[in-house]
Order: sequence, then C-alpha cells, then structure tokens
Amino acid sequence: MKRAAAKHLIERYYHQLTEGCGNEACTNEFCASCPSFHRMDNNAAAIKALELFKINAKLCDPHPSKKGTSTAYMENSTKSSHNIICCSETKVNKQDMQTHREDFKDVNYLSEEKVYEILELCGERKDYSPLIRVIGRVFSSADALVQSFRKAKQHTKEELKSLQGKDEDKDEDEEEKAASARSMDDAEASSSRSFIGGTQSRENNVHRLGPDEISIDIDAVRRVYNKLLSNEKIETAFLNALVYLSPNVECDLTYHNVYSRDPNYLNLFVIVMENSNLHSPEYLEMALPLFCKAMSKLPLPAQAKLIRLWSKYTAAQIRRMVETFQQLITYRVISNEFSSRNLVNDDDAVVAATKCLKIMHYANIIAGDVDTGHNEEEDDEAVAESSEITLQELLGEERRNKKGPRVDPLETELGVKTIDCRKPLVSFEDFINEPLNDVLEMDKDYTFFKVETENKFSFMTCPFILNAVTKNLGLYYDNRIRMYSERRITVLYSLVQGQQLNPYLRLKVRRDYIIDDALVRLEMIAMENPADLKKQLYVEFEGEQGVDEGGVSKEFFQLVVEEIFNPDIGMFTYDESSKLFWFNTSSFETEGQFTLIGIVLGLAIYNNCILDVHFPMVVYRKLLGKKGTLRDLEDSHPVLFQSLKELLEYDGCVEDDMMITFQISQTDLFGTPVMCELKDNGNQIPVTNENRKEFVELYTEYILNKSVEKQFKAFRRGFHMVTNESPLKYLFRPEEIELLVCGSPNLDFQALEDTTEYDGGYSKNSRIVREFWEIVQAFSDEQKRLFLQFTTGTDRAPVGGLGKLKMIIAKNGPDSERLPTSHTCFNVLLLPEYCNKEKLSERLLKAITYAKGFGML
Repeated sequence: MKRAAAKHLIERYYHQLTEGCGNEACTNEFCASCPSFHRMDNNAAAIKALELFKINAKLCDPHPSKKGTSTAYMENSTKSSHNIICCSETKVNKQDMQTHREDFKDVNYLSEEKVYEILELCGERKDYSPLIRVIGRVFSSADALVQSFRKAKQHTKEELKSLQGKDEDKDEDEEEKAASARSMDDAEASSSRSFIGGTQSRENNVHRLGPDEISIDIDAVRRVYNKLLSNEKIETAFLNALVYLSPNVECDLTYHNVYSRDPNYLNLFVIVMENSNLHSPEYLEMALPLFCKAMSKLPLPAQAKLIRLWSKYTAAQIRRMVETFQQLITYRVISNEFSSRNLVNDDDAVVAATKCLKIMHYANIIAGDVDTGHNEEEDDEAVAESSEITLQELLGEERRNKKGPRVDPLETELGVKTIDCRKPLVSFEDFINEPLNDVLEMDKDYTFFKVETENKFSFMTCPFILNAVTKNLGLYYDNRIRMYSERRITVLYSLVQGQQLNPYLRLKVRRDYIIDDALVRLEMIAMENPADLKKQLYVEFEGEQGVDEGGVSKEFFQLVVEEIFNPDIGMFTYDESSKLFWFNTSSFETEGQFTLIGIVLGLAIYNNCILDVHFPMVVYRKLLGKKGTLRDLEDSHPVLFQSLKELLEYDGCVEDDMMITFQISQTDLFGTPVMCELKDNGNQIPVTNENRKEFVELYTEYILNKSVEKQFKAFRRGFHMVTNESPLKYLFRPEEIELLVCGSPNLDFQALEDTTEYDGGYSKNSRIVREFWEIVQAFSDEQKRLFLQFTTGTDRAPVGGLGKLKMIIAKNGPDSERLPTSHTCFNVLLLPEYCNKEKLSERLLKAITYAKGFGML
C-alpha cells in the first residue's frame, strides 16, 4: 500500500473515533456515534487509529470531515433529511439530530470550540440552561475536567512517519507495518494503566510530559473564562460545580494517590485557578475554602510542578492568585473571633489557604531574579559541642536541632531557597497578612513549630506570611526557652556534681577596658564550653551598682560596638560615600578577634539587644550563605561599582583607551599600594571588550569574598556559635536580619506617644505630660536619639518602630531639683512634677546629655 493511501485510511479511522459517523444507532464499537462507545481524547484517538489500521477494522460509511461543528460529519449527514446511514440502515432526520445536539448529554469533556458551539446555540435559543448543565457536569467531575481544554496533538516520530511525508510511488508496506507495530506497542503500554473510581484509564501520554509541561491549553481556558464569566447564571454554575468537585478531589489526593498514577490530574487545579472571580464573596464562603483544602493535599512533586508552571506567569497573574488566597485568609480572620482558646491555627480554611500561598511564594521567587550559585562554603570546623553532654546522657536528653536549622521540603524539591532570590516578581510584602499577624498567638504557634505534630499547624513554617515583628517574637520565645534550658541543665549538673555553677553568662567588665575584659572572657568561654554562650547574658560594670535586667546589657553592647568600629583599632574600614563599614583586609588583628566580634553580634540577637552597627547588606547575605556579587558592590563600595559599571557599558576600545590589566592595586593599613593579581600573570593580560566581564567578576569576587575570606569566616564562625540552633536562618531574609540587629532608623515619636503608658498618678491629660511631649516632639534628631538612649538604653527603634516600645512615664515625687531618671531595663522614665515647662525642659536636657553609668536610686 502506498503512503498516501495509508495516510487517508488512518485519517478516516481518526475522524470515526473522534466524531463518529453521525448515526445515533451505529453498532460499530470503534465509532464515536455508537451508544456504547467510550469517549477518548485526541491523543488516545490518534494511537487507536493506527491500531485499527493495522488490523483492518471496520469503517463506517459515509466518512465526511468535520466542518464548523463537533457533531459527527454534519455536512454529509444533513444533505438530505432522508439520507440512509449504512452502519445500521437507520433513518435519522435533521430535527432529531438538532435535538441531540442541543441536549449535549454526550459531552464528557470540554474544548474551546465545544464551548463556543454550545454558547452559540444557547444564544440563538436565548436559553443558557444546556450550557449551564454542561459546565456543571464537566466542572464538578475531576475526570472530565482533567480531560478538558487539551493542547493540540503533538505527534511522536512513529506517528509522523505514518501521518506525514511526501507521496511516493514505490510500495512502502514494510515501513508502514513497522511504524504501526511500534505505535501499537505504545498504545498497549499506555492503555495498561488503570482507571480511578472504576473509569477507564486516562490516555494522556504522561511519559512525554516534561517537568514543567502540562497537557492543557491555558490560553484557551482564559479565553473561555473571559467569555463566560460575564454571565451571572453561568458563573453560579462554576461556583456550584467547585463546591461539588473539591471534596472528591481532596479524597482522591488523600487516599487514592491519584497524582502518581496520572500527573495530568494537575490540570484541574490549573483550570480552576484561572477563574478570575475566585476572590469574590460568593466563593469565599464555601467554594474556595474547600478547593484550598483539596489543593493543600497535593504531594510535593505536584506542588513543585505547579510552582514551575506558575513561575512563568506575569506579575499581574501571580498577584491575582496571591490576592485570592490572601482574601480568603483575611475574610476568615475578620469573620471569626480568634483568641488563645480559639486559635487561628485550628481554622482549616486559613491553614489550607496559607499552604496554597506557599506554592505562590515559591513561584514568585523562581519568577524573579534568582541566583542559585555564588554560595559560601560551609565552615570547615564544626561548632564545638557542650562539655555537658555526659549530664544530658544521664538525664536521657539530647540537644535539639543538632543537625542545624530545619529546611523547607519545597526548597529541597525545587533546588532553590528564598535567600537565592535577589528580587521577586511580586514584592515579599504582598505575601504578609497583617490581620493574621494581629490574631496569631505566637507562644502557641511557636510550640507547634517546635513539636512538629501533624495535627497542629504552625505559621512559622510559612514565614513569608509573617511580618518582622511577629517573627521577632517567635525568635524571642526560642531564645528564652533555650536560655531556660541551659539554666535548668546547669542547675541539675551542679546537683549531680556537687559544685556551684553559674546559670548565667556572667561578664564583669571595667568601663575603661571594656574590649579587653569582654573579649578575653568570651574567648575563654568559646574555647572551654561554647554552650555557655546560650545562657542568659548578665553584665556587671565594675564599681557600679546597676543590676542587669536588660538595660546594663544594652549599654554594654553599645560601648563594645563603639570600640570595635573605632578606626584606630583597624578591624574595619569606613567608606565615606556609603557611611558603612567593611572588613579590613590588612588588619593586624587575629582571626580569633573577628570570631569574638561574631559572638558579640550573635549575643545581641540572642539577648534581644539592638546594635548601632553599619554593615552593608552583603554581610547579612554572606551570613546566610550567599557570596557577594557585583550587585552587592552598589551598596558596599558605590564608587567602585560605578566604575565597573561604566567599564561594562563603555562603547570604545577598552584595551586602547583604558590600558588596564588583570592586576589591581589595594592600599594597606599604612596607605602603601599593594598589587594583587586577579588571575595568573594578570599583569600581562590586558582587559579587552571581550574579557571585561570576566575582569569585573574577578574584581568583585576579590573585593567581597577572596580578600576578606579569613576575616569573614572567623566572624561567621563566632556568629554561628550563638545562633547555630536558632530558627534565625529559616525565618528571616537578609534585610530582616539587618532590622533585627540594628533596629529601625526611623524615629516616629508620635507612635511612641500614642503607646506610652503612665503610672504613679500621671495620665495622658496631666499638665506635665502634655508639656513633656511638646518638648520632646520639638527636639532635634540628635536630641531625640539621646532621649531614647537615656530612657531605653539604645538610640534605635525596635523592630516594628517606636510604637512597639511600650514606654512608661511614672511620677517621681513633687517639684524638686532632681533630674529625671530611668530604668532602661524596663523602659521606665521617672519624672518629678516640675512646676513649669521651662524647668522641665532644662532638667530633661541636662539628664539626657550627661547620662552615663548606672547607680542605685
């Protein structure tokens, strides 16, 4: 048989399988018009056509092609109202066929063309009930929805050999038989897969789908939604169908492992999420919560595939889906009264929507500017274990999180982390739900986070939805519990060993020799027993009577930071243009000194103290495991960044005009130029237009990573000695860690006034209180910082701003010559009731200007 003839026969079989012969009473089991025929999609029909061609199966006659309608061969079958169909010799008139078309009871799945066909007929009759019934039937059935809106058939090589090619005169029977045999094998392998719920297995060529591919035409789905959602009655059909569909889908995913059998099951989630009205009030009550519960049951590989698919969407499309889930969370929060007895963690809809939002979070990350390379190497030396391990074994205890902080399973599945994203497609702030943060009982949520039970959900596992204040509170609980744990172990150890041990990390320092005393003591602790660093810090200034309830520690950290960043010490260099510090590559200090600086930074976070440090963002990125790149130079070395940027954009001849090589000049501690080669024989390699990108990359690598490698590794090692078991890395992004360490630079004194409490006889309406705030609000920025330093122990606002400070102003007797005093541990200002505003201003300014040291009142 010649190729052209074989191709024609196969096409006839294909049309017979997909459209039928037009005779409702057809008895051919391989004809779509046969009542007992099981509908199949285009992919399965093409393979079946090859099989039928091979066995020379029965063909119905006539066999016209489809023209303008999906009903079988309408062109020829309507030429005469008395046309005899040869398959069964049954007479079918035009009116009967029209009635059959309008009922559409045989429509088991939808395509764009089928929807438009039904819509057109409904429009002619001005009755949309047939379309509503079809939508209700298809969109409420997982099997039907999975089969709907499929992409056009993508032929395999075997099918292309059979269905395409030029007409040839020579006989090609052998080649056709081989092609058919191979297709037969594929069809048999595909048909061997079982069906879920007793229905026939879905023939979807699953093995041909790539990791990011799906078998539906998303553009067609969007066009259909745009066409139909303007009709209120049709929209109600979508709503009701989703209510019916979702519980069945949840059951399939929970008990039947349906996705592993048919990855095309993911199609229904893609189709439903294209509905732009999902966030409307009608869906929020029942349909969307049920659908979110079903979607949250997707296995990890299915979630990863959805993430990769949605990461290709536009910012507007991702934002729409994010807002859909956020709308549901907000609606549930404000319509319920959550408390410590009625936890938001127990609301299934909020939990499910948060899990769905996590899918969008990772899609947003991958869609943004991602750098999965440039990772810092892990420390060669592991953090030393506590010497108290013998006691823990005696007590039958093990130190928690010994393997370090947890890792989100989705990060492992996708091979991407939040820290890899330099700039997401949609802002991270759009994922934060403030109403949820307001009602979240963080102490309970932290407990669920640590226990990791399946029946209790913790929002700390989805940190993207939490604001910095809430995450900081979770970190505070973690640090405090760890302190209590160390204190308990110490007490038990002292009972077992019969010797007195200190349950605190006690530092006794001289104010004039604070660096020497503090760093020597910390160095001894780091070498002898690093676990002591996780005890609660207790600082005592020699010769002073202050008791450390937090305020003394605050001043200790501030004084230490002032000394460390003093240019005379030479550990860090100061950039005048950026007002930031960077590691001194030619510092005479040992690695141990930088380790101790890292310990101090970790202790500040661990003890909830704010530091006045000025590091570029790249330092915090490096602490989280990412190397510095050219983009980081803009922040840390702005002048150098601008020069390298101009080099990359230069239009002329770089080699002739700039005459630079792969050798750069650096200045040592004494101002002497030191030459550094970026690659072997760099002084002999000119920078050209072709290799300038390599030069910039090597220059950046040297400045931000290679030249400070020893200093930074030591610094990071010290930091991890304190924070290695903390959820810090899991919860916070680099910019949030900077906020955690440095506090907020914005001083909103109006927020401070609004949240301040009063004691001892003062109230918000007291004369002296009103005059006090008038004076403070009129202070300069420098005076405001001095006031904060005097009252709270630090001149920075905490995470969340001054409104989170909760300052107390208490009456300290009648009018007198005494200066105002403060308890920095508790943010309490003791203010005598001065007789007039002028005296209040003079006494207050003197107190905040000359305040230093601690004494007993």
